[in-house]
Amino acid sequence: MMRIQNIQLFTKALPIVGGPYTMSRVTLNEITTTIVRIESDTGLVGWGEVAPLGPTYQPAHALGAVAAIKEMAPHLIGAPAHQPLTVMRLMNGLLEGHNYAKAAIDIALWDLTGKHYGARVCDLLGGAEQNRLPAYYAVGIGAPDEVAKIVSDKIDMGYKRIQIKVGGRNVATDIDVVRAAWDVCKGRASLVADPNRGMLAAQAKALSLACADIPFSFEQPCNTMDEIASIRSQIVHPIIVDESTESLHDVLRAIEMGICDGFGFKVTRLGGLTNMMAVRDVAASRAMPHTVEDSWGGDIVSAAILHLAATVEPRLLDCVWTAGNYIEEHYDPENGIKMKDGYFDVPTGVGLGINPSEDRIGRMVASFD
Repeated sequence: MMRIQNIQLFTKALPIVGGPYTMSRVTLNEITTTIVRIESDTGLVGWGEVAPLGPTYQPAHALGAVAAIKEMAPHLIGAPAHQPLTVMRLMNGLLEGHNYAKAAIDIALWDLTGKHYGARVCDLLGGAEQNRLPAYYAVGIGAPDEVAKIVSDKIDMGYKRIQIKVGGRNVATDIDVVRAAWDVCKGRASLVADPNRGMLAAQAKALSLACADIPFSFEQPCNTMDEIASIRSQIVHPIIVDESTESLHDVLRAIEMGICDGFGFKVTRLGGLTNMMAVRDVAASRAMPHTVEDSWGGDIVSAAILHLAATVEPRLLDCVWTAGNYIEEHYDPENGIKMKDGYFDVPTGVGLGINPSEDRIGRMVASFD
Protein backbone atom coordinates (compact mmCIF):
# COMPACT_ATOMS: atom_id res chain seq x y z
CA MET A 1 0.00 0.00 0.00
CA MET A 2 1.34 3.43 -0.99
CA ARG A 3 1.51 5.76 2.03
CA ILE A 4 2.11 9.46 2.65
CA GLN A 5 5.76 10.01 3.59
CA ASN A 6 6.20 13.79 3.43
CA ILE A 7 4.01 16.89 3.14
CA GLN A 8 5.48 20.27 2.21
CA LEU A 9 3.73 23.64 2.02
CA PHE A 10 4.69 26.55 -0.20
CA THR A 11 3.22 30.03 -0.60
CA LYS A 12 3.44 32.20 -3.67
CA ALA A 13 2.07 35.58 -4.73
CA LEU A 14 0.18 35.52 -8.03
CA PRO A 15 0.03 39.04 -9.54
CA ILE A 16 -3.16 39.63 -11.50
CA VAL A 17 -2.58 40.39 -15.17
CA GLY A 18 -4.39 43.59 -16.10
CA GLY A 19 -5.33 44.07 -12.43
CA PRO A 20 -6.82 45.03 -10.17
CA TYR A 21 -9.58 42.41 -10.08
CA THR A 22 -12.62 44.20 -8.73
CA MET A 23 -15.86 42.82 -7.36
CA SER A 24 -18.63 44.38 -5.29
CA ARG A 25 -16.91 43.63 -2.00
CA VAL A 26 -13.21 43.34 -2.78
CA THR A 27 -10.44 44.77 -4.99
CA LEU A 28 -7.23 42.77 -5.41
CA ASN A 29 -3.94 43.23 -7.25
CA GLU A 30 -2.50 39.83 -6.35
CA ILE A 31 -3.57 36.57 -4.76
CA THR A 32 -1.56 34.46 -2.34
CA THR A 33 -1.74 30.76 -3.19
CA THR A 34 -0.80 27.80 -1.00
CA ILE A 35 0.75 24.82 -2.78
CA VAL A 36 0.92 21.36 -1.24
CA ARG A 37 3.54 18.82 -2.26
CA ILE A 38 2.89 15.28 -1.01
CA GLU A 39 5.51 12.58 -1.50
CA SER A 40 4.66 8.92 -1.06
CA ASP A 41 6.90 6.14 0.20
CA THR A 42 7.16 4.95 -3.43
CA GLY A 43 8.77 8.25 -4.47
CA LEU A 44 5.74 9.52 -6.39
CA VAL A 45 4.78 13.16 -5.83
CA GLY A 46 1.32 14.72 -5.91
CA TRP A 47 0.47 18.42 -6.08
CA GLY A 48 -2.44 20.37 -4.59
CA GLU A 49 -3.32 24.05 -4.32
CA VAL A 50 -5.75 26.49 -2.76
CA ALA A 51 -5.91 30.25 -3.38
CA PRO A 52 -8.67 32.13 -1.50
CA LEU A 53 -9.78 35.32 -3.20
CA GLY A 54 -8.70 37.58 -0.36
CA PRO A 55 -10.09 37.43 3.21
CA THR A 56 -13.60 38.82 2.60
CA TYR A 57 -14.88 36.95 -0.45
CA GLN A 58 -15.64 33.76 1.51
CA PRO A 59 -14.89 32.43 5.01
CA ALA A 60 -11.39 31.51 3.82
CA HIS A 61 -8.02 33.27 3.65
CA ALA A 62 -4.44 32.43 2.75
CA LEU A 63 -3.05 32.41 6.29
CA GLY A 64 -5.98 30.24 7.35
CA ALA A 65 -5.15 27.69 4.66
CA VAL A 66 -1.58 27.36 5.92
CA ALA A 67 -2.65 27.14 9.55
CA ALA A 68 -5.34 24.52 8.85
CA ILE A 69 -2.99 22.33 6.79
CA LYS A 70 -0.34 22.59 9.51
CA GLU A 71 -2.94 21.42 12.03
CA MET A 72 -3.73 18.30 9.99
CA ALA A 73 -0.50 17.40 8.19
CA PRO A 74 1.44 15.73 11.05
CA HIS A 75 -1.44 13.28 11.55
CA LEU A 76 -1.60 12.35 7.86
CA ILE A 77 1.90 10.91 7.62
CA GLY A 78 1.54 7.17 7.02
CA ALA A 79 -2.03 7.46 5.71
CA PRO A 80 -2.84 5.63 2.44
CA ALA A 81 -1.80 8.00 -0.32
CA HIS A 82 -3.97 6.38 -2.99
CA GLN A 83 -7.20 6.49 -0.96
CA PRO A 84 -8.42 10.12 -1.06
CA LEU A 85 -11.79 9.29 0.49
CA THR A 86 -10.14 7.59 3.47
CA VAL A 87 -7.90 10.60 4.01
CA MET A 88 -10.83 13.03 3.65
CA ARG A 89 -12.63 11.19 6.44
CA LEU A 90 -9.44 11.34 8.50
CA MET A 91 -9.14 15.10 7.92
CA ASN A 92 -12.76 15.61 8.91
CA GLY A 93 -11.97 13.89 12.21
CA LEU A 94 -8.94 16.10 12.76
CA LEU A 95 -10.44 19.51 11.97
CA GLU A 96 -13.98 20.81 11.78
CA GLY A 97 -14.75 22.77 8.60
CA HIS A 98 -11.97 24.48 6.63
CA ASN A 99 -12.95 22.64 3.46
CA TYR A 100 -10.77 24.91 1.36
CA ALA A 101 -7.61 23.79 3.17
CA LYS A 102 -8.59 20.12 3.01
CA ALA A 103 -9.12 20.56 -0.72
CA ALA A 104 -5.43 21.24 -1.36
CA ILE A 105 -4.48 17.94 0.27
CA ASP A 106 -7.31 16.11 -1.49
CA ILE A 107 -6.24 17.38 -4.92
CA ALA A 108 -2.64 16.29 -4.26
CA LEU A 109 -3.82 12.81 -3.30
CA TRP A 110 -5.87 12.45 -6.49
CA ASP A 111 -2.77 13.50 -8.44
CA LEU A 112 -0.77 10.84 -6.59
CA THR A 113 -3.47 8.24 -7.14
CA GLY A 114 -3.51 8.91 -10.86
CA LYS A 115 0.25 8.54 -11.05
CA HIS A 116 0.09 5.35 -8.99
CA TYR A 117 -2.38 3.74 -11.38
CA GLY A 118 -1.05 5.37 -14.55
CA ALA A 119 -4.37 7.13 -15.21
CA ARG A 120 -5.68 10.66 -15.62
CA VAL A 121 -7.58 12.05 -12.65
CA CYS A 122 -10.71 12.53 -14.79
CA ASP A 123 -10.73 8.82 -15.57
CA LEU A 124 -10.58 8.00 -11.85
CA LEU A 125 -13.44 10.43 -11.21
CA GLY A 126 -15.74 8.51 -13.55
CA GLY A 127 -14.42 9.16 -17.04
CA ALA A 128 -14.20 12.14 -19.36
CA GLU A 129 -17.38 13.00 -21.25
CA GLN A 130 -15.43 15.54 -23.30
CA ASN A 131 -11.82 16.69 -23.56
CA ARG A 132 -12.48 20.26 -24.79
CA LEU A 133 -14.37 22.38 -22.30
CA PRO A 134 -16.12 25.71 -23.03
CA ALA A 135 -14.61 28.65 -21.17
CA TYR A 136 -16.09 31.76 -19.62
CA TYR A 137 -14.58 35.11 -18.75
CA ALA A 138 -15.31 37.31 -15.71
CA VAL A 139 -15.26 41.09 -16.23
CA GLY A 140 -14.60 43.15 -13.09
CA ILE A 141 -16.55 46.16 -11.87
CA GLY A 142 -16.34 49.01 -14.37
CA ALA A 143 -18.12 51.78 -16.22
CA PRO A 144 -20.60 50.79 -18.96
CA ASP A 145 -18.33 51.65 -21.89
CA GLU A 146 -15.31 49.95 -20.32
CA VAL A 147 -17.26 46.76 -19.61
CA ALA A 148 -18.81 46.75 -23.09
CA LYS A 149 -15.38 46.93 -24.74
CA ILE A 150 -14.04 44.02 -22.69
CA VAL A 151 -17.17 41.97 -23.37
CA SER A 152 -16.80 42.53 -27.09
CA ASP A 153 -13.09 41.67 -27.04
CA LYS A 154 -13.61 38.47 -25.05
CA ILE A 155 -16.45 37.24 -27.27
CA ASP A 156 -14.16 37.81 -30.27
CA MET A 157 -11.57 35.63 -28.49
CA GLY A 158 -14.08 32.79 -28.37
CA TYR A 159 -15.41 32.84 -24.82
CA LYS A 160 -18.82 31.17 -24.65
CA ARG A 161 -20.06 32.86 -21.47
CA ILE A 162 -19.38 36.34 -20.15
CA GLN A 163 -19.86 37.18 -16.50
CA ILE A 164 -20.04 40.86 -15.58
CA LYS A 165 -19.53 41.99 -12.01
CA VAL A 166 -22.18 44.28 -10.52
CA GLY A 167 -23.18 45.47 -7.06
CA GLY A 168 -21.61 47.62 -4.36
CA ARG A 169 -22.71 50.88 -6.02
CA ASN A 170 -25.76 52.72 -7.33
CA VAL A 171 -27.99 50.15 -9.00
CA ALA A 172 -28.68 52.60 -11.86
CA THR A 173 -25.05 52.20 -12.93
CA ASP A 174 -25.40 48.42 -12.87
CA ILE A 175 -28.50 48.67 -15.06
CA ASP A 176 -26.50 50.72 -17.55
CA VAL A 177 -23.66 48.18 -17.44
CA VAL A 178 -25.96 45.24 -18.17
CA ARG A 179 -27.54 47.10 -21.08
CA ALA A 180 -24.17 48.12 -22.50
CA ALA A 181 -22.91 44.55 -22.23
CA TRP A 182 -25.98 43.18 -23.98
CA ASP A 183 -25.70 45.74 -26.77
CA VAL A 184 -22.36 44.20 -27.80
CA CYS A 185 -23.19 40.63 -26.80
CA LYS A 186 -26.58 40.19 -28.53
CA GLY A 187 -26.64 36.47 -27.87
CA ARG A 188 -23.16 35.68 -29.24
CA ALA A 189 -22.35 34.39 -25.75
CA SER A 190 -24.43 33.76 -22.65
CA LEU A 191 -24.48 36.67 -20.22
CA VAL A 192 -24.33 36.56 -16.42
CA ALA A 193 -24.63 39.42 -13.91
CA ASP A 194 -22.79 38.61 -10.69
CA PRO A 195 -22.99 40.81 -7.57
CA ASN A 196 -21.01 38.28 -5.49
CA ARG A 197 -23.53 38.67 -2.65
CA GLY A 198 -23.17 42.45 -2.93
CA MET A 199 -26.77 43.54 -3.50
CA LEU A 200 -29.66 44.17 -1.18
CA ALA A 201 -32.86 42.37 -2.09
CA ALA A 202 -34.43 45.64 -3.28
CA GLN A 203 -31.46 46.38 -5.54
CA ALA A 204 -31.53 42.91 -7.06
CA LYS A 205 -35.23 43.26 -7.84
CA ALA A 206 -34.65 46.69 -9.38
CA LEU A 207 -31.89 45.40 -11.67
CA SER A 208 -33.85 42.36 -12.80
CA LEU A 209 -37.08 44.28 -13.49
CA ALA A 210 -35.29 47.15 -15.26
CA CYS A 211 -33.55 44.64 -17.57
CA ALA A 212 -36.46 42.23 -18.01
CA ASP A 213 -36.01 42.36 -21.79
CA ILE A 214 -32.39 41.17 -21.60
CA PRO A 215 -31.66 37.42 -21.32
CA PHE A 216 -29.08 37.04 -18.58
CA SER A 217 -28.60 34.87 -15.52
CA PHE A 218 -28.37 36.41 -12.06
CA GLU A 219 -25.57 34.87 -9.97
CA GLN A 220 -25.76 35.05 -6.16
CA PRO A 221 -27.55 38.40 -6.04
CA CYS A 222 -27.81 38.53 -2.23
CA ASN A 223 -25.73 37.49 0.75
CA THR A 224 -27.75 34.48 1.96
CA MET A 225 -30.07 31.83 0.63
CA ASP A 226 -32.88 33.23 2.75
CA GLU A 227 -32.50 36.66 1.16
CA ILE A 228 -32.57 35.10 -2.28
CA ALA A 229 -35.68 33.13 -1.29
CA SER A 230 -37.42 36.36 -0.28
CA ILE A 231 -37.17 37.76 -3.83
CA ARG A 232 -37.16 34.56 -5.88
CA SER A 233 -40.75 34.99 -7.12
CA GLN A 234 -40.11 38.62 -8.08
CA ILE A 235 -36.95 38.07 -10.11
CA VAL A 236 -37.56 37.57 -13.82
CA HIS A 237 -34.14 36.06 -14.57
CA PRO A 238 -32.71 32.60 -13.81
CA ILE A 239 -30.83 32.57 -10.52
CA ILE A 240 -27.48 30.85 -9.97
CA VAL A 241 -26.30 30.14 -6.43
CA ASP A 242 -22.54 30.35 -5.95
CA GLU A 243 -21.00 31.60 -2.70
CA SER A 244 -23.73 30.11 -0.51
CA THR A 245 -22.75 26.56 -1.46
CA GLU A 246 -19.92 25.65 0.90
CA SER A 247 -20.91 22.00 1.33
CA LEU A 248 -23.07 19.22 -0.06
CA HIS A 249 -25.60 20.11 2.63
CA ASP A 250 -25.83 23.66 1.25
CA VAL A 251 -26.39 22.35 -2.28
CA LEU A 252 -29.18 20.07 -1.06
CA ARG A 253 -30.74 22.94 0.91
CA ALA A 254 -30.71 25.27 -2.10
CA ILE A 255 -32.43 22.62 -4.21
CA GLU A 256 -34.98 21.91 -1.48
CA MET A 257 -35.76 25.63 -1.11
CA GLY A 258 -36.21 25.99 -4.86
CA ILE A 259 -34.24 29.23 -4.91
CA CYS A 260 -32.10 28.65 -7.99
CA ASP A 261 -31.91 27.32 -11.53
CA GLY A 262 -28.24 26.34 -11.41
CA PHE A 263 -25.00 26.58 -9.47
CA GLY A 264 -21.48 27.93 -9.57
CA PHE A 265 -19.34 25.18 -8.04
CA LYS A 266 -15.83 25.98 -6.80
CA VAL A 267 -13.63 22.95 -6.23
CA THR A 268 -11.70 24.15 -3.18
CA ARG A 269 -14.71 25.80 -1.53
CA LEU A 270 -16.51 22.46 -1.55
CA GLY A 271 -13.52 20.55 -0.18
CA GLY A 272 -11.76 19.17 -3.23
CA LEU A 273 -12.39 16.55 -5.88
CA THR A 274 -13.69 13.89 -3.47
CA ASN A 275 -16.56 16.13 -2.33
CA MET A 276 -17.10 17.52 -5.81
CA MET A 277 -18.00 14.09 -7.15
CA ALA A 278 -20.93 13.91 -4.74
CA VAL A 279 -22.01 17.48 -5.56
CA ARG A 280 -21.76 16.78 -9.30
CA ASP A 281 -23.98 13.74 -8.97
CA VAL A 282 -26.58 15.48 -6.80
CA ALA A 283 -26.81 18.30 -9.35
CA ALA A 284 -27.21 15.73 -12.12
CA SER A 285 -30.01 13.98 -10.24
CA ARG A 286 -32.04 17.21 -10.42
CA ALA A 287 -30.79 18.23 -13.88
CA MET A 288 -29.22 21.41 -12.46
CA PRO A 289 -26.69 23.05 -14.79
CA HIS A 290 -23.55 24.41 -13.19
CA THR A 291 -20.10 25.78 -13.78
CA VAL A 292 -16.92 24.14 -12.49
CA GLU A 293 -14.34 26.67 -11.35
CA ASP A 294 -12.48 28.03 -8.34
CA SER A 295 -11.82 31.29 -6.58
CA TRP A 296 -8.26 31.61 -7.97
CA GLY A 297 -5.02 29.67 -8.29
CA GLY A 298 -2.40 28.52 -10.75
CA ASP A 299 -1.89 25.46 -12.94
CA ILE A 300 -2.53 22.90 -10.19
CA VAL A 301 -6.01 23.96 -9.16
CA SER A 302 -6.80 24.83 -12.79
CA ALA A 303 -5.98 21.25 -13.82
CA ALA A 304 -8.17 19.90 -11.02
CA ILE A 305 -11.06 22.04 -12.29
CA LEU A 306 -10.69 20.68 -15.82
CA HIS A 307 -10.48 17.05 -14.74
CA LEU A 308 -13.69 17.32 -12.72
CA ALA A 309 -15.47 19.36 -15.41
CA ALA A 310 -14.63 16.73 -18.00
CA THR A 311 -16.76 14.21 -16.08
CA VAL A 312 -19.89 16.41 -15.97
CA GLU A 313 -22.72 15.63 -18.41
CA PRO A 314 -22.12 18.10 -21.27
CA ARG A 315 -25.74 19.32 -21.17
CA LEU A 316 -25.24 20.31 -17.52
CA LEU A 317 -21.79 21.90 -17.80
CA ASP A 318 -22.40 25.64 -17.97
CA CYS A 319 -18.80 26.50 -18.90
CA VAL A 320 -15.51 26.41 -16.98
CA TRP A 321 -13.44 29.17 -15.42
CA THR A 322 -9.81 29.10 -14.31
CA ALA A 323 -7.41 31.87 -13.40
CA GLY A 324 -4.94 30.63 -16.02
CA ASN A 325 -5.38 33.66 -18.25
CA TYR A 326 -5.16 36.12 -15.34
CA ILE A 327 -1.74 35.07 -14.04
CA GLU A 328 1.73 35.93 -15.30
CA GLU A 329 3.66 32.72 -14.71
CA HIS A 330 2.78 29.05 -15.09
CA TYR A 331 4.20 26.47 -12.68
CA ASP A 332 4.55 24.01 -15.54
CA PRO A 333 6.16 25.85 -18.48
CA GLU A 334 5.15 23.09 -20.94
CA ASN A 335 1.68 22.06 -19.74
CA GLY A 336 0.36 25.24 -18.14
CA ILE A 337 -3.42 25.66 -18.34
CA LYS A 338 -4.50 28.22 -20.96
CA MET A 339 -7.67 28.98 -22.86
CA LYS A 340 -7.51 28.71 -26.65
CA ASP A 341 -10.28 29.73 -29.04
CA GLY A 342 -12.89 29.65 -26.29
CA TYR A 343 -12.00 26.22 -24.88
CA PHE A 344 -9.75 24.55 -22.34
CA ASP A 345 -8.15 21.21 -23.20
CA VAL A 346 -8.12 18.62 -20.44
CA PRO A 347 -4.50 17.71 -19.60
CA THR A 348 -3.38 14.44 -21.15
CA GLY A 349 -0.71 13.28 -18.70
CA VAL A 350 -1.23 10.90 -15.78
CA GLY A 351 -2.61 12.33 -12.56
CA LEU A 352 -3.38 15.99 -13.01
CA GLY A 353 -1.04 16.14 -15.99
CA ILE A 354 0.82 19.07 -14.43
CA ASN A 355 4.49 18.84 -13.45
CA PRO A 356 5.45 22.01 -11.58
CA SER A 357 8.99 23.28 -11.81
CA GLU A 358 10.09 23.53 -8.20
CA ASP A 359 11.70 26.93 -8.78
CA ARG A 360 8.22 28.30 -9.64
CA ILE A 361 6.18 27.24 -6.63
CA GLY A 362 7.24 29.93 -4.18
CA ARG A 363 8.65 29.74 -0.67
CA MET A 364 8.48 26.65 1.53
CA VAL A 365 6.75 27.47 4.83
CA ALA A 366 6.43 24.02 6.41
CA SER A 367 7.50 20.39 6.02
CA PHE A 368 6.20 17.26 7.78
CA ASP A 369 7.50 13.68 7.70
